Amino acid sequence: MPVEFKYEIVEEIAVLSESSKGWTKELNLISWNERDPKYDIREWSPDREKMGKGITLSNEEVAILKSALEGRTV
Repeated sequence: MPVEFKYEIVEEIAVLSESSKGWTKELNLISWNERDPKYDIREWSPDREKMGKGITLSNEEVAILKSALEGRTV
């Protein structure tokens, strides 16, 4: 039996890319199971009915990531 979970996209921050099938890789602020929102990067189907595996980051982790990326050339 699948485990039920709730989520709410609190803030849509950025669409990072879009696949040929219309799935978008997004950075959002999401509240999982009514907890404090966290930064989340994952792929979403066009209708947002399905989601891919992703990564969820706390404020502290985002600050470390931001610091690590600053000054790097792309």
